[in-house]
Amino acid sequence: MGLFDDFSRFLENRLEEFLRNNPHLELDALLDQLRQQEEDTLKLIADLQVQEKRSQDDILSTAQEIQRWHIRVQKAKDAGRQDLAAAAQEREAALLREGNQKWGHMQGLKERLNQSQELLRKIQVRRQEVQAKAAEAQKTRAQTQAQQQQRIDTNGWWNSSTSSSRSFDDLEEKFRRWETEDELEEMKRNLGKK
Repeated sequence: MGLFDDFSRFLENRLEEFLRNNPHLELDALLDQLRQQEEDTLKLIADLQVQEKRSQDDILSTAQEIQRWHIRVQKAKDAGRQDLAAAAQEREAALLREGNQKWGHMQGLKERLNQSQELLRKIQVRRQEVQAKAAEAQKTRAQTQAQQQQRIDTNGWWNSSTSSSRSFDDLEEKFRRWETEDELEEMKRNLGKK
């Protein structure tokens, strides 16, 4: 198990190093994570809402049963049937206890639903913040690339091999991008095997 742990730590360290060197990818990964959390929270909220509706229906049904047994208690007392009245009161009391438990359960569901909705709001705010940072990082990266291209164009206009140099620079950039993406995918696959 030690070798696996060592290898796992090595991969995590490499991934962290890679992401530090490519902050835009870290923002993309964070955005993906936030989107997944938002989706999971939305599913949880929908599930809690369904549970809350069932709980409310169950409480209503129990309340109707309590009302029915309360009427029976009165009817038995009015008729002088204390034996039936006592049994009906016991049933009514048992239903009241059951109704109180169901009410407590529903209140717990409402609390969880409120907490989940608050969590969703926080996730959405955080996602918007990260999206803004990602957009800013993209803008900065585009400006940097434009400045680099301008320097190449300005510094090399007199060089007769400018066009071939530029195509080699483009090729170099394409290979770097491809190698970076390939390395990230490899790390993700390795982490997924954990």
